[in-house]
Amino acid sequence: MILLQKSIIKLLSFADIVTLVNVLFGFFSMTMLFIGEIWFSFSFILLAILADGLDGIVARRTRKGELGEYFEAMADMTSLGIAPAFFVYVKYHNYAADYVYYHIYLITTAALFLLLCVIRLASFHVMKDKNFFVGLPASSATIIVVTLAFLGVPFLYLLPVIIVVSVAMICSIRFPKPDLRINSVATILIILTVIFGKSYNGIAPLVLLLAILIYVFAGPIYLWKTKKNM
Repeated sequence: MILLQKSIIKLLSFADIVTLVNVLFGFFSMTMLFIGEIWFSFSFILLAILADGLDGIVARRTRKGELGEYFEAMADMTSLGIAPAFFVYVKYHNYAADYVYYHIYLITTAALFLLLCVIRLASFHVMKDKNFFVGLPASSATIIVVTLAFLGVPFLYLLPVIIVVSVAMICSIRFPKPDLRINSVATILIILTVIFGKSYNGIAPLVLLLAILIYVFAGPIYLWKTKKNM
């Protein structure tokens, strides 16, 4: 048994440890919801997204573990699938609880996001390309969904957006892979959002949301024009 445990531990690389931090942030996000801390829950999801990006950087600069890409997909399932779906459900549960059809609508929408996110994550390494993403990245979808929910977008406006974003994750639309400069800007915006939250009239989450929406709408156009001009 001791030898088995040692062999399992040896499968982990430093990048895998960062991936485990991603899992923990997703778990912490959900635990915060049980005590009514919406702000901390939102922040932990954003921190999980940062950890998700960091593990890739660490993996490229250190020894690659044998668990690798599939381990990352399992971790992302917690922080980018389960935690955001639970966040939306808890955030709007009180509003929908008094109306059975609203409650069913809320549960169905959150479940759809989770299921399509799992499909997206499971197929990512099969469909991956070094130049683009096939389908909307789960991290971008998560930021859109949880930021809109955190900002208190009305229930009946938010859920259709979640449905569209969920379908976008498994569609065949191509999105560009951000370079180091764009990733750095995204990281700064996420950090500022975690620090300031709704301070200054919620400007930090709004700027983060705007940046992601620009990527969502302009990214495929950029790829199309680039391919057209080649």
